[in-house]
Amino acid sequence: MDRLTKEKRSWNMSMVRSANTKPEKQLRALLHAAGYRFRIHVRKLPGSPDIVLPKYKTAIFVHGCFWHRHDGCKYAYKPKSRLDFWEEKFKATVERDLKKSDELRSAGWRVIVVWECELEGNVLAVMHKLHEELKGEQNAP
Repeated sequence: MDRLTKEKRSWNMSMVRSANTKPEKQLRALLHAAGYRFRIHVRKLPGSPDIVLPKYKTAIFVHGCFWHRHDGCKYAYKPKSRLDFWEEKFKATVERDLKKSDELRSAGWRVIVVWECELEGNVLAVMHKLHEELKGEQNAP
């Protein structure tokens, strides 16, 4: 049983951002400061990646741990009500993520997923990981 009215729940859900989230903005600022140039939310690519680095043919998705079900993360908790609804919603999200990543890879794109909790932890480690991946691509034949 939901403690909120249908209208209040709808309003709450409408406030959940799907683009330009705080973790996305944080990663974009770090990438820009490091000298990387990118595009955001390229709708022509499968899944409209959050960040696209055309020079490196790389798509970056910044996933929220709750919505995209980050394994073993404290933020990927299960809601206590309407379990069937949530399980189906989470399952569909994870399946869509996999499908869109596969489509991008099939088209020759590298796909990187950055989790929300990684950005809350050690942002320097995230930037190092991204830099190493992108640097490795530049050296590839």
